[in-house]
Amino acid sequence: MYQRLLEHLTTAVLLLDGTQRVRWLNPSAEALLAVSLGRVQGTHLECLEGVNGGIAEVLTKARVEFHPFTQREALLRLASGDSITVDFTVTPLSDDELLLEIEPRDRLLRISREEALIARQETIKVLSRGLAHEVKNPLGGIRGAAQLLERDLPDPQLVEFTRIIVEEVDRLRDLVDRMLGPNHPERHAPLNIHRVLERVRTLLMAEHPQVEVVRDYDPSLPELIGDEAQLIQAVLNVARNALEAMTENATPSPRLILRTRAKRQFTLGAERHRLVCEVGIIDNGPGIPEHLRETLFYPMVSGRAEGSGLGLSIAQSILHQHQGLIECDTAPGHTEFRLLTPLETA
Repeated sequence: MYQRLLEHLTTAVLLLDGTQRVRWLNPSAEALLAVSLGRVQGTHLECLEGVNGGIAEVLTKARVEFHPFTQREALLRLASGDSITVDFTVTPLSDDELLLEIEPRDRLLRISREEALIARQETIKVLSRGLAHEVKNPLGGIRGAAQLLERDLPDPQLVEFTRIIVEEVDRLRDLVDRMLGPNHPERHAPLNIHRVLERVRTLLMAEHPQVEVVRDYDPSLPELIGDEAQLIQAVLNVARNALEAMTENATPSPRLILRTRAKRQFTLGAERHRLVCEVGIIDNGPGIPEHLRETLFYPMVSGRAEGSGLGLSIAQSILHQHQGLIECDTAPGHTEFRLLTPLETA
C-alpha cells in the first residue's frame, strides 16, 4: 500500500542501503534522474555523488548519526552530463536503509521566471495598445492638417515642408504599428519548422555571407500548428539581431547555430505540455549586457546603436500568440535564444 502511494508522488523518492546502493525508486525519481529501476537496482548512482561530493557526505552523515538531514540547492550531475539544482532530504529508516527525497528546483525557478515573463508580455501588450491609440489619433489630425495646408500655401517652395510633416507622421505611424507586432489575422496550419529555418537561413546567408550558419536539426520532429509567415518573422528577428551584434562587435569567426529539439513533459508558464518544439538560435558573439537582460523583450529597448528595440519584442509577441515563449541564456562568447512552442495540437 505504501509503495503504491510513493509511486504516485511527484517528489522523487529513493530507498538506499547502508552502502548507498539503490534498492528502489519511484517513477518520479526515474524521470528526474533519467534512469530505470531495473537498470540501476543494486548499483551506486553516480549522480548521488553530486558536485564536489556534497550529497554523498550528507548521506553518510545521516546514516552514521541516525538523524535526518536536509540540504538546499545541491547540484546533481546526471548521466547525460547536464546538472540540475535540487533540494533533498535524507532520512535513516534503519541501520541499513536510507530514504532519500529529491525535489528539483530548476523547474520551479524556471516556471516562476516564465510566468513573470508571460505576465510582463501581457502588460506590454496592453500598454502598447493604449500608447498606439493615444499616438495615432493626433498623428492622423496632424497629417490631415498638413495636407490641407499644402493646398492653400501661396509659395510652392513651402510645399516641401508640409511633405516633410506628412512623411514624418507616416514614419511615426509605421513605428507604432511595428511596436504592436503583426496586424494581419493569424493563419494557423500544419507546418514543418525546418522549412521555416531553411527560409531564414537563406535570408541570413544572403545578408551576412561572412557568418557561418550551421544546421543542427532533429529530423524526427513532427509538424506543428502555426502561422508560417509569423514564425519566419520571429526566428528572423532573433537571428538577425544576433548577426548584427556579432558584426558590430567584429566577432572573430562569427558563427550562428540553428538547432531544433523535442522537449517531453515540458512546462511553459504554468501549463505542462506532452511535447514541445525547441528552436535554438546560438551565437558566439559578445553576449547581452547585464543591464539589458531583464528588459530584453521590452519594446524600444536595444543594446545596439542602430537598433530599434522592436525585433525581440515582436518575436516574443508572435511566440506568445502560439502559446509559446522565448527564453535566453547569455554569456560572452555564447548566447542562446530558445523559441518554445507546444506540439501536441499538431
